[in-house]
Amino acid sequence: MHRLIIQIPCLNEEEALPVALARLPRKVAGFDVVEWLVIDDGSTDRTVEVAHRHGVDHVISLPHNQGLAKAFVAGLEHALRLGADVIVNTDADNQYNADCIPDLVAPILAREAQIVIGARPIADIEHFSPVKKFLQRFGSWVVKVASDTIVADAPSGFRAIHRDAAMRLNVFNPYTYTLETIIQAGRKNIPIMSVPVSVNGYLRPSRLVKSIPDYVMRSVVTVLRIFMVYAPLRFFSWAALIAVTPGVLAVLRFLYYYSIGDGQGNIQSLVLSTVFFAIGGILVMAGLLAELIAVNRTLLEDIRLRLIKIDLGNATGTAQKPNTGGNTLISELDNADR
Repeated sequence: MHRLIIQIPCLNEEEALPVALARLPRKVAGFDVVEWLVIDDGSTDRTVEVAHRHGVDHVISLPHNQGLAKAFVAGLEHALRLGADVIVNTDADNQYNADCIPDLVAPILAREAQIVIGARPIADIEHFSPVKKFLQRFGSWVVKVASDTIVADAPSGFRAIHRDAAMRLNVFNPYTYTLETIIQAGRKNIPIMSVPVSVNGYLRPSRLVKSIPDYVMRSVVTVLRIFMVYAPLRFFSWAALIAVTPGVLAVLRFLYYYSIGDGQGNIQSLVLSTVFFAIGGILVMAGLLAELIAVNRTLLEDIRLRLIKIDLGNATGTAQKPNTGGNTLISELDNADR
């Protein structure tokens, strides 16, 4: 039995959620079962009640608001426990056209990819400001540089994820999961691609974009954090180069004045250059230490993956006792391990 679970992270979506649910499919080619999962991220309105009333199969509620990234990961983990073979993530604001879900999962069914990102027509979305359109393109470029992947719309939350890929994803950024998960896919050699998708009309303002300055600041912090975590040596090496450059200029300044016989009065240039060179050296050492920490993180992620497989095996084994037919998720993983 092949199971597709469509998950929707929600925070106070009692008005928008019915619109999004009305468009979700109950049948998708290639899957025997299509189920809906709502992740309630500490909503204070009637989101959970609305979800149940509109036929959502599974609802999980976080004890308090933890942010979109945490809700996304919680959904992946719960979907895996439910035996999902493929997980589709979409938004509660009905931004993404649910009719594109078959296109989204098709590369996974064809074994061409394990993660598929829906690429929106950014240039044609009227309610996106020029700044936001630029940042969307800039975010995709940053992801391309950091991950060696080519994804047309990296900030898109409309994506399909194979169960094997879902088990290997970790999200450290509390703001958003979109960029970080793609970079992880590239660095872990998880096959990833994007397909064009369409969008629906404007339903409500974005919850992530409270204001353009706030969005710009958060985006900059996210980009810097991504480079520090996933390309630490490269990040700190560039920072060291920037720090050393004024020191080199200061040395050249001293040498110039020294060559014309006026070096004694410009000794402060050497003192200043020493400071900049020291800062550059510290940054290089920080990059080397961060690179070693990154190796340790990789080992911890391998341990986490094995623990998840054991946990899912126990959960699935308990759920399958009444039904000898069972789900193929764990058996396939066990065969792969052997």
